Amino acid sequence: MNGNVSSLIPETQESLHLLEKSPQPSSCVVVVVVVVVVVVVVVVIVAVVVVAVYSSIEIVVVLVVVVVVVVVVVVVVVVVVVVVVVVAVAVVVVVVEVVVRS
Repeated sequence: MNGNVSSLIPETQESLHLLEKSPQPSSCVVVVVVVVVVVVVVVVIVAVVVVAVYSSIEIVVVLVVVVVVVVVVVVVVVVVVVVVVVVAVAVVVVVVEVVVRS
């Protein structure tokens, strides 16, 4: 039993070393996602306000629509980012395991 455990330690250290060297999701991706979300939200707000002004819809209705759209966009973006990060980490772990075992 002890022989098996001690033989796993070098592999674990090697896999950790490879994991450190592997490309990680950078903060640039997060910044780009945040900027895109902010731009989309601002464009949607401006578009809804312009439509409301020209079609004389109640401003309360416009604000409710804007809030709903913003919440939906933010939730969708957060879910997409979480899924992408989880998939990226899973791929890196699988690649590291394959490299270590080969």
